[in-house]
Amino acid sequence: MVRIRHTSVGSIPDSRDAAGDDVAGHSRYGWRGRDREWEMVARLLRAARGGRGGVLLFEGEPGIGKTRLLEEAADSAASQKFQLARGAAEKLSRVVALGPLILALGESTQTLLAVPQLAGGMDARLRLLDAVQARLEERAARGPLLIALDDLQWADPTTLLALSTLVPELSSYPLVWILSRTAGRRDSGVARLYDVLERDGATRVTMGALARPAVAEIAADVLGVAPSPELLALVAGAGGNPFLLVELLTALRDEHAVQTIEGRAVPISSRLPHRIREIATRRLRGLSPRACHLLQVAAVLGCCFEADDVAEMFGEPLARLLPALDEAEAAGVVVRGPDLLSFRHDLSWMAVTETIAPTVRRALHRQAGQMMLERGSSVAAAAHLVEGARPGDAAALAGLDRAVREVLPTSPETAAELAVRAVELTVPGDEAVFDRVLRAVRALTTAGRLSEAVRLARPALRAATTPRGRCAQLRYELAYALLQAGHVAEAVAEAETAIDQGDLPDELRGLLEQVLSHGPLGSRARPRARQRAEAVLASSRQHSRPSLIAAHLVLTDVAWSEGRAADGLGHSHEAARIASSEPIRYIRPHVLYACTLMDMRRLTEAETALRIATDQITALGTTAHAAIPTLLRARLRLIEGRLDDAATEARAGLATADKLGAHLYDVFGTTVLATVALRRGDLTAADTYADLSRSHHVPGLDPMSAWWWTNWCPTLVAEAQGGPERTVDLLQAPYTDPGERRLLFMIEADAAAWLTRIALALGDRARANAVTATAERLARDAPDFPTLGASAAHAHGLLHHDTAALAHAATAHLTSWSRASAAEDLGVMYARATGATDRETAIHHLDQARDAYQQAGAQRDVARVRARLRRLGVRRRHWTQSKRPAFGWDSLTDTERNVAALAAQGLTNPQIAARMFISRDTVKFHLSQVFRKLDIASRVELAHRTGPHGFRRNA
Repeated sequence: MVRIRHTSVGSIPDSRDAAGDDVAGHSRYGWRGRDREWEMVARLLRAARGGRGGVLLFEGEPGIGKTRLLEEAADSAASQKFQLARGAAEKLSRVVALGPLILALGESTQTLLAVPQLAGGMDARLRLLDAVQARLEERAARGPLLIALDDLQWADPTTLLALSTLVPELSSYPLVWILSRTAGRRDSGVARLYDVLERDGATRVTMGALARPAVAEIAADVLGVAPSPELLALVAGAGGNPFLLVELLTALRDEHAVQTIEGRAVPISSRLPHRIREIATRRLRGLSPRACHLLQVAAVLGCCFEADDVAEMFGEPLARLLPALDEAEAAGVVVRGPDLLSFRHDLSWMAVTETIAPTVRRALHRQAGQMMLERGSSVAAAAHLVEGARPGDAAALAGLDRAVREVLPTSPETAAELAVRAVELTVPGDEAVFDRVLRAVRALTTAGRLSEAVRLARPALRAATTPRGRCAQLRYELAYALLQAGHVAEAVAEAETAIDQGDLPDELRGLLEQVLSHGPLGSRARPRARQRAEAVLASSRQHSRPSLIAAHLVLTDVAWSEGRAADGLGHSHEAARIASSEPIRYIRPHVLYACTLMDMRRLTEAETALRIATDQITALGTTAHAAIPTLLRARLRLIEGRLDDAATEARAGLATADKLGAHLYDVFGTTVLATVALRRGDLTAADTYADLSRSHHVPGLDPMSAWWWTNWCPTLVAEAQGGPERTVDLLQAPYTDPGERRLLFMIEADAAAWLTRIALALGDRARANAVTATAERLARDAPDFPTLGASAAHAHGLLHHDTAALAHAATAHLTSWSRASAAEDLGVMYARATGATDRETAIHHLDQARDAYQQAGAQRDVARVRARLRRLGVRRRHWTQSKRPAFGWDSLTDTERNVAALAAQGLTNPQIAARMFISRDTVKFHLSQVFRKLDIASRVELAHRTGPHGFRRNA
């Protein structure tokens, strides 16, 4: 259960001055001596009223005053008309995904977690994060918002992931985050979160012991007179901890251990009434045995608990327990909340817990887990079962199994923890061990803990007790984990082994063959995969959807490698169509379809396919694939000649991939960034990105079967750095292998002309002939695809000095950069002629190329064409328009202007993303650029700088 100390979206009457700066004279003990911390809070609240958000990270030992700090911050914020959202996590609530955030916002957990369309076992974190972010943006757009979250050392992994995303994502809103955790516990997750947020600019504060003046003030308040030096020396044993200090002073007062001498409180004895460690249990000593037993049972249920649960644990009607509950409340151990009872302080809860023998505590946890299982609440039971289950406990293990299935869609990290624990509790010989390993491997993979998934799966496959007939299912899970980790060769090997076992269900075989579709085109599995694919489609009614999808994927790759564009597009479209009809675990059909459309330069259709792929990934919650649409959109923007947008999408996609640890498709982003840098003339950056592109190739993938994937970009950079001679070794494969050359030309429309140009520069006409022949054959075999025809005409014109062919390419190419390249080649060809008419024609075509390059921002290409024009005696200005400045409104790109205008109108990041058909990460990146260039830090400031329709104001 997640407890909420306070939730409010309204405000309370202002009891301080309008600025909210009255921070002196705190009457509550926890605030004495905390002026420094309070000033930090006040500073953030002032900034938020001006439109800027901020983050405070508090940490310290139990009782040091963190919770009181959050309470005072909320009161102050409310007095200044802030919207409030407050929550806290509890140890036994770690199975509730996003619990503290959802309840702090006052939302219904069921509403946000109700995603029935999700397939079993799919990761729903993206949907949950989207829902929470949308709520936060809606509120922050209405005015300043304070979010205070306490006890994050108990937060579930999904909450920690959400905070690492949401805090920077919403930094442009007037949103103040105050987070608190108890340090020193095994809370590496929240410790990493603090480290990340601090690196991003959050202020981290370790709350230490109270100074001596603050201790003296508190002592005077509790005792009614000023403390003597002797008393201050005695209470120094509390270590400056406010909670322990008040408890100690109260004990001295109640036990008449102090006397007043000359107006000062003086201790009667120099000894403490009890050890400091026992102060939290002092209130228990006067309780009856029944009240003590009740508290022990309640402590097992958590720091917060329901009275009905305690009664059920006792097996008695609640009415019989009321006297004991009243006794505990009267003693100040338990306090009432609006819905729950809770221990007065964590220290009290911990002290009661420590009075229970470990064996008894485990038994009580087991009893609590069984109680919740009987209610049908396996998720709530899981936390208790993890604490109390014994090895071989069949009922407890069944409850954990059920909890794993229920938690996996919303919190795969938690599901993985529960599943691994269930495996550990399973005794040798238990028939259920295989299912538990299978479930744990799937949960670990979904959570992104791929190496752990592999380490768990492999020994299980080698175990003699593993059912032979079911090994293939576990081998598929292993192959899937290896594939996501980028170990394609190992994944393919595992899939082949599983298929070789034979007698597989059709659906499982289809999933395995989808893994095989990633393998090298020349692998031994390819001929069998093609035969199987053709046989499956010949009797399609007899096969499952995964088998049909796998068949179309394999045949898409085969068709592309053979240069059959129509067949390849048809198969990729059909695979995507089948995958769209019902959610499945695999996303490659949509990715492959978008890629084939981009290859053929059907850019409008490719844009639509990417939107569908994005929607599908979001609907499935397949977190590991979240970066793919953005990375593919980067390539699409590059093809369109929109270099700024291409670079932005690539950086956003790589950032998302890095955040998720999913690097399988990083090569798309690094290739785009290298190409953009190359076109802009930044060869140092291009070389850096080319190295990254080469290092991000898929491990185990045969380079001869994917030359474009690993070598196209580095080869372009090598030529730019050292001329054609630097490319000789790199180009061996496409020049000598017809299959590799054919596949390259299907993917990259400009490759045929480029390879022809390089071969001619090296004096190797035979290779130029081979390149042109392949390009022309592709064009003849696919007359309905103009990009192949333009590519062939371009190569033919270069080889045969055919101006008509080059002129055709200069108009037939489907992208502006390709048309500019053909126009440049045509201008060069005319420039080599001697007539005056030829010179004028050369200048005309070179001007066309220069204008097109310039419009696309390809400065390096512009500089090269200008040099050609100078050799013809023509000098052109560097720019037909003034160069964009580095800062100010005029420094913004068109896309940045559009994003700024929509943000200034009050649209949230998701709304801007939907309006502009870009990712939220891309919107975030554009906004960061806008803020940097305009030297602002918030949407409020942006709105002041723009008019009602997003146009720049003079002010």
